[in-house]
Amino acid sequence: MNDTLKLFAVAFTIAIGAIFPALAIGMIGSKSVEAIGRNPEAAGKVQAAMILGLAFAEAIAIYALVVALILKFV
Repeated sequence: MNDTLKLFAVAFTIAIGAIFPALAIGMIGSKSVEAIGRNPEAAGKVQAAMILGLAFAEAIAIYALVVALILKFV
């Protein structure tokens, strides 16, 4: 029973940790393309902010992976 709950916790952690950062990355990309379309002169500033936001969103997914691996092997 304990192993089953442990595997469920790992699966739940990685699922939630992958879904929400993926949605955030999609929204960041969508809004940045929209902003560049509205104001092409600001493309450099928008792109720099977009890349920073993507890195932060991806870091959350990596944190979820680390937590899932800790739950699985500890």
